[in-house]
Amino acid sequence: MEPARSRGTTTAGVPGDGSSRPPVHLSTTDRYLPLWIGVAMVAGLLLGRLVPGLGAALGAVEIDGVSLPIALGLLVMMYPVLAKVRYDRLDTVVADRRMLVSSLVLNWVVGPALMFALAWIFLADLPEYRTGLIIVGLARCIAMVIIWNDLACGDREAAAVLVALNSIFQVVAFAALGWFYLSVLPGWLGLDQAALDVSPWQIARSVLIFLGIPLVAGWLSRVWGERARGRDWYEGTFLPRVGPWALYGLLFTIVLLFALQGEQITSRPLDVARIALPLLVYFALMWGAGYLLGRGLGMSYERTTTLAFTAAGNNFELAIAVAIATFGVTSGQALAGVVGPLIEVPVLVGLVYVSLALRDRFPYARA
Repeated sequence: MEPARSRGTTTAGVPGDGSSRPPVHLSTTDRYLPLWIGVAMVAGLLLGRLVPGLGAALGAVEIDGVSLPIALGLLVMMYPVLAKVRYDRLDTVVADRRMLVSSLVLNWVVGPALMFALAWIFLADLPEYRTGLIIVGLARCIAMVIIWNDLACGDREAAAVLVALNSIFQVVAFAALGWFYLSVLPGWLGLDQAALDVSPWQIARSVLIFLGIPLVAGWLSRVWGERARGRDWYEGTFLPRVGPWALYGLLFTIVLLFALQGEQITSRPLDVARIALPLLVYFALMWGAGYLLGRGLGMSYERTTTLAFTAAGNNFELAIAVAIATFGVTSGQALAGVVGPLIEVPVLVGLVYVSLALRDRFPYARA
């Protein structure tokens, strides 16, 4: 049995005999997270509408198609969680074939196919939005899922491995799947066809920037910190100091993201509502499929939670960047990408609390 792990702002003790699971003790920031995220979203929308030229200023400097301030927020958000990963335990995750295969099937077979079906069911008469949603379905999550998994007390090491696996498949498969779901499959089914012009290198840059940088920084922090001061200092002193910055980075990113796209969102409310409906169905079904599959395979709570969140999350940064680069910043495809986090953030925060509520249904022993 593993000893209790420090989670910065979230802590969970472990009983000595493993017979029961103690409650999760949330800090004030964690306890009111939905409120803070709601305030951040509203603040971003208001800033985008009330401050002239703010969107242009935020988008003036970009990293791989993403606004520089937003890119910095994402890096700040991801670093603390990746600094907490016990990299010496990754071999136990890699050896779990059930989890790896389940994650690949959910992310690269079920997820894109489900989003394709929902896009055509709900947006058959709106081809631009439909194409944008399909692109969102192809962009598997490599960023915010780490935050949701950590808040839900999922397996941090498993999340790191699955995110890395998604990143590799994203580079290899994104363009090919885009061609298949936008051109080949609609042709077979007698539906309207579209095209997606995106290179593997464009996707690889996104992965290297938004996953590679914080991953290397987190690994170096743990290696150097433990060598210089020991594991007790690293996990008992250093991690609690840097841990809250993950949530600060998340809130900062949300404010800037919604400020950058606030005008599009608030000026087209009916379009946003139509795009939101299939997204709501998608996130709920993908999370539920991951949860039920993990439970059915006998995985622990920690790994079931990680499987569910890595299946449900999407890489909206990549989806927005690809949509803008291919169809233009004012396109319907770009708007569909922007609506993605508008729906994903509150839904997955809600699912964090659902996960914690279901925690006692699992034995503590980790698979």
